[in-house]
Amino acid sequence: MIVDMRTLPVSAEPIACCAPLSAPALSADEADATAKLFSALGDPARVRIVNLLATSPGPVCVCELIEPLGLAQPTVSHHLKKLHESGLVEREQRGKWAFFSLKRDAVEKLAVVADLKGACC
Repeated sequence: MIVDMRTLPVSAEPIACCAPLSAPALSADEADATAKLFSALGDPARVRIVNLLATSPGPVCVCELIEPLGLAQPTVSHHLKKLHESGLVEREQRGKWAFFSLKRDAVEKLAVVADLKGACC
């Protein structure tokens, strides 16, 4: 089954966020939002997609992710949809192709949330 990327929502609301994991305490809402953010990255293919997008000089077409990931187009589209829904990536439609890039504010939030320097040990 080939997923038509044009049927995906054009913009997803980012996850309401988040306090650093090193914060003195997290509210239930902050913990929930943080868990959703990490859930979006809870699959190795999604982590690799984020890596490919982070190291790309510009937006990347879905078709350019299939070979490096070694996954079928519907699977790549599924993972991109999950990342898009989480607010980590943005999607731009160019004709029949969808191009993806990381959302700067989401990446900055992720960096802050994951920062555990000096928290323990």
